[in-house]
Amino acid sequence: MNATALNFLKELLAKPTPSGYEQPGQKVVAAYMEKYADSVRTDVNGSVHGVLNPKGKLKVMLAGHCDEIGLMVMHVDDKGFIYFSAIGGVNVPLLQGERVLVHTKRGDVPGVIGVKPIHLMDAKERETGQGKIEELWIDIGAKDKKDALKVVELGDPVTIDAGWIELRNGLIACRGFDDRIGSFIVADVLRLLQGARLNVAVHAVATTMEELGLRGAHTAAFGVDPDIGIAVDVGFGTDFPGINAKKVGEAKLGEGPILHRGPNFNPHVLSGLEKTAKGARVKVQQQPIPRGSGTDANAIQMTRAGVAAALISVPNRYMHSPVEVISLKDAENTVKLIAEYIKSLKGNENLIP
Repeated sequence: MNATALNFLKELLAKPTPSGYEQPGQKVVAAYMEKYADSVRTDVNGSVHGVLNPKGKLKVMLAGHCDEIGLMVMHVDDKGFIYFSAIGGVNVPLLQGERVLVHTKRGDVPGVIGVKPIHLMDAKERETGQGKIEELWIDIGAKDKKDALKVVELGDPVTIDAGWIELRNGLIACRGFDDRIGSFIVADVLRLLQGARLNVAVHAVATTMEELGLRGAHTAAFGVDPDIGIAVDVGFGTDFPGINAKKVGEAKLGEGPILHRGPNFNPHVLSGLEKTAKGARVKVQQQPIPRGSGTDANAIQMTRAGVAAALISVPNRYMHSPVEVISLKDAENTVKLIAEYIKSLKGNENLIP
């Protein structure tokens, strides 16, 4: 991977971006886009827009959501223990015993999610854990409620303290690849397009609040009013134990980005991406989705009078866990595929099915 792009990715992944609290990561995205875009702006919902060739008649919107799942401070008891709720689809059994960071106005406050010693658990607790999310707590070492509230406020976001780990064969583990890798890709496409002669306008958007109902993509797409919309997200890697490829389709890390067929996706855009992949010698994989995809592609397709939408996914193991794993090669090839597809557009494409 290009050194400049790799440094950008590492910096982005080091920032907390829970849904609704994406600003630390979005500042990194905006600074990167400013190197390559004709203009960069942030909309009222926090989505960052980098635009190239704004006068192009046909508009292409790229969307990768910058938000990740997280937690939110809900209550502090008299002993100073912090109770919390989920932001997005949190896998509750994974939380016990994790290190966390509470992101406050004054800076990050470290803590741990407490867990009862196994010696003191009954048989049910040993099998299922300690129960519902409202029964778990964060310990920041506070003496009491007053001491805790000196540094933490109700509503502060929380993330698991799990950063970048390099595995073998170009695989990386980190919290929140879903979908900060998408924001990275749409921003890095601008780098590959800089100086190219384009027949279309390109709106690369790092969207917000996808994990809470595609909110940023809904409003960003309405404002852009694109002709073509390509969402970039993570997809289900199936190359690890316990995954049923018969249910979700097959995808392996390192074997290229995933293209998707289904009612959420425009057949002309899909065929154009397939043709581009073949010409650019980018290996791709296929996963059908027989319904709305649950990604930003869903919101984009249904904006205004309708948009020709597509979804490109980076294969991901262990989604919505602190140890999501992707291949850097897949991310790099996704950037290349999208950039080459945009370069191939003439600006008068027939998008009617």
